[in-house]
Amino acid sequence: MKKAPVVIKGNKSGIRIVLDDALPFPEILEEVGKKFKESSDFLGEAQVAVSFDGEKILNDINLDIKDKEFVTFLGPSGCGKTTTLRIIGGFLKPDSGIVRFDGKEINNIPPYKRNVNTVFQRYALFPHLNVYDNIAFGLKIKKFSDKEIQKRVGAMLELVNLKGFEKRSIDRLSGGQQQRVAIARALVNEPKVLLLDEPLGALDLKLRKDMQIELKRIQQSLEITFIYVTHDQEEALTMSDTVVVMNNGDIQQIGSPVDIYNEPKNAFVADFIGESNILNGMMVKDLLVEINGHRFECVDTGFGENKPVDVVIRPEDIQLVKPDDSHISGVVQSVTFKGVHYEMLIEAYDHDWLVHSTKAAEVGSTVGIKFDPYDIHIMHKMND
Repeated sequence: MKKAPVVIKGNKSGIRIVLDDALPFPEILEEVGKKFKESSDFLGEAQVAVSFDGEKILNDINLDIKDKEFVTFLGPSGCGKTTTLRIIGGFLKPDSGIVRFDGKEINNIPPYKRNVNTVFQRYALFPHLNVYDNIAFGLKIKKFSDKEIQKRVGAMLELVNLKGFEKRSIDRLSGGQQQRVAIARALVNEPKVLLLDEPLGALDLKLRKDMQIELKRIQQSLEITFIYVTHDQEEALTMSDTVVVMNNGDIQQIGSPVDIYNEPKNAFVADFIGESNILNGMMVKDLLVEINGHRFECVDTGFGENKPVDVVIRPEDIQLVKPDDSHISGVVQSVTFKGVHYEMLIEAYDHDWLVHSTKAAEVGSTVGIKFDPYDIHIMHKMND
């Protein structure tokens, strides 16, 4: 088997930000963004294998990461997403394959020498240092002048909306504020790539939603590449330019959030990204599928004739009608109010259909289930 490399490419020049003494904070921030834009011509692709104690964790994956993208690795626990992130960051060596950055192999380059920084779920802030000194820590290690440190830290505080918090101790910050300090500390070192390993996992729901918007704003402001790891589908769909869905060490699908949601490639992706009704079907011929003994027009082609397929129908695409107006009817088993819609389970043909609707049907009532041809998604069986 041909072993293709993990490749992370960027332009040949490194990122270095030098700020004019006279610039006020807004112009400093603009200069920071400009420097990032000039030097973040980034492209990556990967194909590696990794095993732990004889168990294969990554199965020769292949991945391209484009310049200025917000890329999210999404999947259940143990799927290999954090392992992939650790390989990019230099914390783990692949069993096979090559890691390249700027066209150069970096398999043996330690993390601190890579132009990549990481934000961890627990932030790893220094509790004995205040906000300013936490952000400035890496710059002091690199022996930058006090004047340049002050300007860079000030620009980062402005970027993450923590101006005025310089002297605040870490234990007096909220979870969201601590996360912003961790992000500022990572960005002040001017990485071409920022790795984020489930950084919102410790926050409450409202704060997570707020920080999703904040992270996307920061990424778009600096126009650098963010590579984000999560098992939360909403996070992936909300923030990402590209979503990489992983399971059991394999990449299941790569695409935009819209493509991943509307055109899942297999039943795993359909079930993991949002909620789905996944049914056994028979592809009679192009544009015609059989479900529960009834034939329905669809928009899919190329599956052959009389072939078993998986049929995916999203719950929000199902219409409730009178039983006589549909080929499929069933009994409402439960109704749950979800705020913007009702979630109903309807038993029909030995299958519990999940339906989302702004109107609730009564439990125990019989209803018809209807959907349009373009709401039917056909895919090959997982074992095909």
